[in-house]
Amino acid sequence: MQTCRHELLTAVPGTTRHIHSFHYGPADAPSKVYIQASLHADELPGMLVLWHLKQRLADLEAKGALRWQVVLVPVANPLGLEQVLMDVPQGRFDNDSRENFNRFFVDVSQQVGDQVQDVLTDDPAHNLHLIRATLRQTLVSQVPATQLHSLRLALQTLACDADRVLDLHCDFEAVQHLYLAPDAWPQVEPLARYLGARACFMSPDAGGHSFDDCYTLFWARMQARFPGVFAAPGFAVTVELRGVADVSHGLARQDCQALINYLTLQGGVEGQAPPLPALLSPPTPLAGVEPVVSAVGGLIVFCAQVGDYLEAGQIVAHVIDPITDRVTEVACERAGLLYVRSIRRMASAGMAIAHVAGATAYRQGYLLSP
Repeated sequence: MQTCRHELLTAVPGTTRHIHSFHYGPADAPSKVYIQASLHADELPGMLVLWHLKQRLADLEAKGALRWQVVLVPVANPLGLEQVLMDVPQGRFDNDSRENFNRFFVDVSQQVGDQVQDVLTDDPAHNLHLIRATLRQTLVSQVPATQLHSLRLALQTLACDADRVLDLHCDFEAVQHLYLAPDAWPQVEPLARYLGARACFMSPDAGGHSFDDCYTLFWARMQARFPGVFAAPGFAVTVELRGVADVSHGLARQDCQALINYLTLQGGVEGQAPPLPALLSPPTPLAGVEPVVSAVGGLIVFCAQVGDYLEAGQIVAHVIDPITDRVTEVACERAGLLYVRSIRRMASAGMAIAHVAGATAYRQGYLLSP
C-alpha cells in the first residue's frame, strides 16, 4: 500500500490542507478502481466503509490476491469537513463561493480532443491510453484559482484514468440507491445487487456537472467527437449509502463486503464471488423522481416510511401549524418508491420534504437537488 498526499491551494498564510489517497495493488495492474467518500463532508457512512475497506485491501494485497489497482480517498473534502457552525456540520456547500461541493467539476474535453485529434491511431486500446494520459496532463496543468478549484482538480486527477469510479454519498433518511448513466447499467447491475440497492436512477446528464457526471460526460463527448476510435473507458456511479445517521460498523462491514464481492466478480480480487443476489428494484429514470413539496410551513409528521411503495395521491406527511391548528396533508402525485425523506421536522413553504421514485420520466433539465 502506498499513501500519497496532494496539497491543496493555500487559502491564507499559515494554513495547509491535503487530500490523502491510499493505493493498493500492483502498479502495473491491468485495471484501476477509484473510490472516494464524503465529498459532501457531512455525509459520513462512506468514510467508515472505506476505513473498513482499507483493512480488507491491505490484507488482500499482503496475500497477493489483489489483481487490480484500487485507490481510496476516505476524506474527499477536508475543506467542508471543518465547516461546523454552532455544532452543526455544514459540509454540503462551500462557505466562500456558496457552491455545492459536488457541482461544477472541470470540463476539459475540448482541450483534450484538440490535442489528440491528429495523433489517434487505428488501435482502440492505444487511443484510450493516449486520451487518458492527455486528460491527466491537462488536469495537472490547470492553475487553480481557489482552494475549492484545487480540491476539484485533485479529485478529478486521481480518478481520471480509472476504469471504475465510485463516489460514496448518503442522503437524509434514505434507502440504499445509485445514480448512473444508462450505458453503465450492465456493469453497475452486479454492484447494485451486492449492495442491495432499492433504487437505481439513470440519466445521461443530471445537470450541474457533478463528480460522476464529469467522468461520464467527458467520455461521452470524446465518443461523439471520435466515434468508435477508442476502447471502452469504464463508468462512474454515485452510491448513496442510506441516510446520514446510518454510521455503524455493522452496515459498513456489509457495504465493504459488497464492494469486495463486486471486485471479486469483476476479476479484481482472486477468489470465487458469492452468487449474485436478486435485483431489488429495476432501474428507473432520474427524470421520473418526484420531489414531494409542502406548500405551507409547519411541523412535519410523516405518514410513510422510506422504502414504502406509494400509490398516486397517497399521503406522505401532515404539516401542522401549531398556532392555527391547521393540518395540511402532503401527498405524492405519482406512484413510486419513497426512497428519501427530510431529516428536518419543520417545513418551510415550498420545501421538498421527500422524494418518490417513479417509473416514467416527466421532468427535464436540472434533475439534482440543490
